[in-house]
Amino acid sequence: MRTLRLSSPFAVAAALTLSCGEPTVPPPVEVTAVHRDALPVDPGDAAWAAAPVYTAKLLLQDVVEPRLLETSTPEVRVQAVSDGERLALRLAWDDETRDDLPGAARFDDACAIQLPRTVTPDVPDPQMGEASKPVEVSYWRASWQAVVDGRGDTIQDLYPNAWVDHYPFEAAHLEPGSDDQRKMALRYAPARALDNDRAGPRDRPVEDLIALGPGSLSRADSRQSDGSGRRSDDGWEVVIARPLPDGLESGGRSVVAFAVWNGARDEAGSRKMRSGWIPLAVE
Repeated sequence: MRTLRLSSPFAVAAALTLSCGEPTVPPPVEVTAVHRDALPVDPGDAAWAAAPVYTAKLLLQDVVEPRLLETSTPEVRVQAVSDGERLALRLAWDDETRDDLPGAARFDDACAIQLPRTVTPDVPDPQMGEASKPVEVSYWRASWQAVVDGRGDTIQDLYPNAWVDHYPFEAAHLEPGSDDQRKMALRYAPARALDNDRAGPRDRPVEDLIALGPGSLSRADSRQSDGSGRRSDDGWEVVIARPLPDGLESGGRSVVAFAVWNGARDEAGSRKMRSGWIPLAVE
Protein backbone atom coordinates (compact mmCIF):
# COMPACT_ATOMS: atom_id res chain seq x y z
CA MET A 1 0.00 0.00 0.00
CA ARG A 2 1.34 3.44 -0.91
CA THR A 3 1.44 6.03 1.88
CA LEU A 4 0.23 9.54 1.06
CA ARG A 5 2.69 12.06 2.44
CA LEU A 6 1.45 15.59 3.08
CA SER A 7 4.15 18.21 3.16
CA SER A 8 2.12 21.38 3.82
CA PRO A 9 -1.19 22.64 5.24
CA PHE A 10 -2.35 23.22 1.68
CA ALA A 11 -1.79 19.57 0.88
CA VAL A 12 -3.76 18.61 4.00
CA ALA A 13 -6.65 20.81 2.86
CA ALA A 14 -6.50 19.28 -0.61
CA ALA A 15 -6.58 15.80 0.83
CA LEU A 16 -9.56 16.61 2.99
CA THR A 17 -11.34 18.04 -0.02
CA LEU A 18 -10.63 14.90 -2.05
CA SER A 19 -11.76 12.58 0.75
CA CYS A 20 -14.87 14.54 1.75
CA GLY A 21 -16.24 15.43 -1.66
CA GLU A 22 -17.16 18.97 -2.68
CA PRO A 23 -15.39 21.79 -0.79
CA THR A 24 -17.41 23.60 1.84
CA VAL A 25 -18.85 26.93 0.67
CA PRO A 26 -17.66 29.66 3.06
CA PRO A 27 -20.41 31.60 4.84
CA PRO A 28 -21.30 35.09 3.56
CA VAL A 29 -19.15 37.91 4.94
CA GLU A 30 -21.74 40.62 4.29
CA VAL A 31 -25.49 41.10 3.99
CA THR A 32 -26.34 41.00 0.27
CA ALA A 33 -29.68 42.39 -0.88
CA VAL A 34 -30.65 40.46 -3.99
CA HIS A 35 -32.68 42.33 -6.59
CA ARG A 36 -36.38 41.61 -7.02
CA ASP A 37 -39.02 43.66 -8.80
CA ALA A 38 -41.39 43.23 -5.87
CA LEU A 39 -40.38 43.15 -2.21
CA PRO A 40 -41.53 40.15 -0.16
CA VAL A 41 -43.18 41.43 3.04
CA ASP A 42 -44.28 38.05 4.39
CA PRO A 43 -41.61 36.06 6.30
CA GLY A 44 -42.87 32.91 4.58
CA ASP A 45 -42.68 34.27 1.01
CA ALA A 46 -40.95 31.87 -1.37
CA ALA A 47 -38.79 34.73 -2.68
CA TRP A 48 -36.63 34.51 0.44
CA ALA A 49 -35.26 31.16 -0.71
CA ALA A 50 -33.07 32.98 -3.27
CA ALA A 51 -31.56 35.38 -0.72
CA PRO A 52 -28.32 34.29 1.01
CA VAL A 53 -28.40 33.94 4.78
CA TYR A 54 -25.94 36.00 6.80
CA THR A 55 -25.56 34.94 10.44
CA ALA A 56 -24.97 38.05 12.54
CA LYS A 57 -23.31 37.36 15.87
CA LEU A 58 -24.88 39.47 18.63
CA LEU A 59 -23.10 41.23 21.47
CA LEU A 60 -24.10 42.24 24.96
CA GLN A 61 -25.11 45.89 25.24
CA ASP A 62 -22.77 46.57 28.15
CA VAL A 63 -21.56 50.03 27.09
CA VAL A 64 -24.21 52.36 28.55
CA GLU A 65 -26.78 52.05 31.33
CA PRO A 66 -28.97 50.10 31.73
CA ARG A 67 -26.52 47.44 30.62
CA LEU A 68 -27.18 43.81 29.73
CA LEU A 69 -24.64 41.53 31.37
CA GLU A 70 -25.91 38.06 30.45
CA THR A 71 -26.06 36.63 26.94
CA SER A 72 -29.56 35.78 25.76
CA THR A 73 -29.81 35.70 21.94
CA PRO A 74 -26.42 34.77 20.48
CA GLU A 75 -27.20 35.37 16.81
CA VAL A 76 -29.77 36.46 14.25
CA ARG A 77 -30.05 35.08 10.72
CA VAL A 78 -30.48 37.82 8.11
CA GLN A 79 -31.62 37.90 4.49
CA ALA A 80 -32.16 40.96 2.31
CA VAL A 81 -34.03 41.91 -0.88
CA SER A 82 -34.19 45.26 -2.69
CA ASP A 83 -36.19 46.59 -5.62
CA GLY A 84 -33.82 49.51 -6.13
CA GLU A 85 -35.87 51.91 -4.03
CA ARG A 86 -36.74 49.99 -0.88
CA LEU A 87 -34.98 47.40 1.22
CA ALA A 88 -36.58 44.40 2.94
CA LEU A 89 -34.68 42.54 5.65
CA ARG A 90 -35.79 39.20 7.06
CA LEU A 91 -34.58 38.46 10.59
CA ALA A 92 -34.92 35.04 12.21
CA TRP A 93 -33.74 34.05 15.68
CA ASP A 94 -34.35 31.38 18.29
CA ASP A 95 -36.54 32.17 21.28
CA GLU A 96 -38.17 29.54 23.48
CA THR A 97 -40.99 31.75 24.74
CA ARG A 98 -43.59 33.91 23.05
CA ASP A 99 -43.70 37.28 24.80
CA ASP A 100 -46.30 39.46 23.10
CA LEU A 101 -48.70 40.29 25.93
CA PRO A 102 -48.38 43.77 27.49
CA GLY A 103 -48.77 44.30 31.21
CA ALA A 104 -47.06 45.23 34.44
CA ALA A 105 -43.57 43.69 34.75
CA ARG A 106 -43.94 42.15 31.28
CA PHE A 107 -41.58 42.77 28.39
CA ASP A 108 -41.96 42.17 24.66
CA ASP A 109 -39.93 40.15 22.22
CA ALA A 110 -38.68 42.64 19.65
CA CYS A 111 -36.07 43.37 17.00
CA ALA A 112 -34.71 46.37 15.10
CA ILE A 113 -32.56 47.28 12.13
CA GLN A 114 -30.29 50.33 12.10
CA LEU A 115 -28.96 52.17 9.05
CA PRO A 116 -27.07 55.44 8.60
CA ARG A 117 -29.45 58.22 7.60
CA THR A 118 -26.98 59.19 4.86
CA VAL A 119 -24.37 56.94 3.30
CA THR A 120 -20.89 58.46 3.73
CA PRO A 121 -17.36 57.01 3.77
CA ASP A 122 -17.13 57.83 7.48
CA VAL A 123 -19.88 55.75 9.11
CA PRO A 124 -21.63 56.79 12.35
CA ASP A 125 -20.86 55.19 15.68
CA PRO A 126 -22.67 51.81 15.69
CA GLN A 127 -23.93 52.53 19.22
CA MET A 128 -26.98 54.62 18.12
CA GLY A 129 -25.07 57.05 15.90
CA GLU A 130 -23.65 60.50 16.66
CA ALA A 131 -24.96 64.07 16.87
CA SER A 132 -23.51 64.94 13.44
CA LYS A 133 -24.26 61.54 11.91
CA PRO A 134 -27.73 60.29 12.85
CA VAL A 135 -28.96 56.76 12.33
CA GLU A 136 -32.44 55.53 11.43
CA VAL A 137 -33.98 52.63 13.36
CA SER A 138 -36.94 50.49 12.30
CA TYR A 139 -38.30 48.76 15.39
CA TRP A 140 -40.68 45.75 15.44
CA ARG A 141 -42.49 44.62 18.60
CA ALA A 142 -44.33 41.34 19.15
CA SER A 143 -47.30 42.88 20.99
CA TRP A 144 -47.84 45.34 18.13
CA GLN A 145 -47.84 42.39 15.72
CA ALA A 146 -50.54 40.70 17.82
CA VAL A 147 -52.69 43.83 17.61
CA VAL A 148 -52.21 44.07 13.83
CA ASP A 149 -53.12 40.38 13.59
CA GLY A 150 -56.46 41.11 15.26
CA ARG A 151 -56.04 40.86 19.02
CA GLY A 152 -58.04 43.50 20.86
CA ASP A 153 -56.83 45.44 23.85
CA THR A 154 -59.70 45.14 26.30
CA ILE A 155 -59.27 43.38 29.63
CA GLN A 156 -61.12 40.37 28.20
CA ASP A 157 -58.80 40.27 25.17
CA LEU A 158 -55.65 40.39 27.27
CA TYR A 159 -56.90 38.28 30.18
CA PRO A 160 -59.59 35.86 28.92
CA ASN A 161 -60.35 34.58 32.44
CA ALA A 162 -60.85 38.02 33.95
CA TRP A 163 -64.33 39.05 35.12
CA VAL A 164 -65.47 42.66 34.86
CA ASP A 165 -68.59 43.72 36.73
CA HIS A 166 -69.01 47.12 35.17
CA TYR A 167 -67.22 49.87 33.28
CA PRO A 168 -68.75 53.37 33.47
CA PHE A 169 -68.03 53.95 29.77
CA GLU A 170 -70.14 50.86 28.95
CA ALA A 171 -73.19 52.14 30.79
CA ALA A 172 -76.50 51.47 29.03
CA HIS A 173 -77.34 55.17 28.58
CA LEU A 174 -74.15 55.78 26.57
CA GLU A 175 -74.61 54.96 22.91
CA PRO A 176 -71.62 52.92 21.66
CA GLY A 177 -69.38 55.08 19.48
CA SER A 178 -71.00 58.35 20.54
CA ASP A 179 -68.97 61.40 21.58
CA ASP A 180 -70.16 60.99 25.17
CA GLN A 181 -69.09 57.37 25.21
CA ARG A 182 -65.63 58.18 23.78
CA LYS A 183 -65.10 61.00 26.26
CA MET A 184 -66.03 58.75 29.16
CA ALA A 185 -63.68 56.02 27.87
CA LEU A 186 -60.78 58.48 27.74
CA ARG A 187 -61.28 59.28 31.43
CA TYR A 188 -60.28 55.67 32.13
CA ALA A 189 -57.44 55.65 29.59
CA PRO A 190 -55.18 58.55 30.56
CA ALA A 191 -52.36 57.54 28.21
CA ARG A 192 -54.69 57.73 25.20
CA ALA A 193 -56.13 60.98 26.48
CA LEU A 194 -52.59 62.36 26.14
CA ASP A 195 -52.23 60.89 22.61
CA ASN A 196 -49.86 58.20 23.85
CA ASP A 197 -50.44 55.34 21.42
CA ARG A 198 -47.60 53.05 22.47
CA ALA A 199 -50.00 50.22 23.31
CA GLY A 200 -53.07 51.42 21.48
CA PRO A 201 -54.64 50.34 18.19
CA ARG A 202 -52.06 50.05 15.42
CA ASP A 203 -52.14 49.42 11.69
CA ARG A 204 -48.51 48.29 11.46
CA PRO A 205 -46.15 46.49 13.86
CA VAL A 206 -43.08 48.62 13.03
CA GLU A 207 -42.12 52.08 14.24
CA ASP A 208 -39.62 54.54 12.74
CA LEU A 209 -37.09 56.08 15.14
CA ILE A 210 -34.02 58.28 14.88
CA ALA A 211 -30.97 58.48 17.13
CA LEU A 212 -27.99 60.80 17.51
CA GLY A 213 -26.13 58.78 20.13
CA PRO A 214 -26.96 56.69 23.21
CA GLY A 215 -30.00 57.97 25.09
CA SER A 216 -31.20 60.14 22.20
CA LEU A 217 -33.73 57.80 20.58
CA SER A 218 -36.93 59.55 19.45
CA ARG A 219 -39.78 59.01 17.03
CA ALA A 220 -39.03 59.94 13.43
CA ASP A 221 -40.95 62.73 11.71
CA SER A 222 -42.51 60.36 9.17
CA ARG A 223 -43.57 56.74 8.88
CA GLN A 224 -41.59 54.94 6.23
CA SER A 225 -41.17 51.39 7.52
CA ASP A 226 -43.54 48.46 7.46
CA GLY A 227 -43.21 44.82 8.30
CA SER A 228 -44.65 41.56 9.49
CA GLY A 229 -43.64 38.92 12.00
CA ARG A 230 -44.67 35.41 12.95
CA ARG A 231 -43.73 32.68 15.39
CA SER A 232 -41.68 29.83 13.99
CA ASP A 233 -41.02 26.41 15.52
CA ASP A 234 -37.89 27.80 17.18
CA GLY A 235 -38.56 31.51 17.68
CA TRP A 236 -39.44 34.49 15.49
CA GLU A 237 -39.28 35.38 11.81
CA VAL A 238 -39.71 39.09 11.04
CA VAL A 239 -39.57 41.15 7.84
CA ILE A 240 -38.91 44.88 8.04
CA ALA A 241 -39.16 46.94 4.84
CA ARG A 242 -38.11 50.57 4.45
CA PRO A 243 -36.66 52.93 1.81
CA LEU A 244 -32.98 52.72 0.99
CA PRO A 245 -31.11 55.40 2.97
CA ASP A 246 -29.97 58.58 1.24
CA GLY A 247 -27.02 57.90 -1.04
CA LEU A 248 -27.58 54.16 -1.39
CA GLU A 249 -28.68 52.84 -4.77
CA SER A 250 -28.61 49.56 -6.66
CA GLY A 251 -25.02 48.42 -6.94
CA GLY A 252 -24.04 50.47 -3.89
CA ARG A 253 -22.70 49.60 -0.47
CA SER A 254 -23.37 50.71 3.09
CA VAL A 255 -23.61 49.18 6.57
CA VAL A 256 -26.44 47.81 8.71
CA ALA A 257 -26.80 46.76 12.35
CA PHE A 258 -29.33 44.68 14.27
CA ALA A 259 -30.77 44.35 17.76
CA VAL A 260 -32.93 41.71 19.45
CA TRP A 261 -34.85 41.83 22.73
CA ASN A 262 -35.94 38.73 24.67
CA GLY A 263 -38.99 39.60 26.76
CA ALA A 264 -38.63 36.57 29.00
CA ARG A 265 -35.21 37.90 30.07
CA ASP A 266 -36.68 41.30 31.05
CA GLU A 267 -34.98 43.00 28.11
CA ALA A 268 -36.22 46.45 27.11
CA GLY A 269 -34.70 49.73 25.99
CA SER A 270 -30.91 49.60 26.23
CA ARG A 271 -31.03 46.08 27.71
CA LYS A 272 -30.67 44.17 24.46
CA MET A 273 -28.40 42.05 22.31
CA ARG A 274 -26.96 43.98 19.37
CA SER A 275 -24.47 43.80 16.53
CA GLY A 276 -21.82 46.18 15.31
CA TRP A 277 -21.91 47.54 11.78
CA ILE A 278 -22.10 44.81 9.15
CA PRO A 279 -21.30 45.46 5.46
CA LEU A 280 -24.41 45.74 3.26
CA ALA A 281 -24.29 45.30 -0.52
CA VAL A 282 -27.27 46.07 -2.78
CA GLU A 283 -27.33 44.19 -6.08
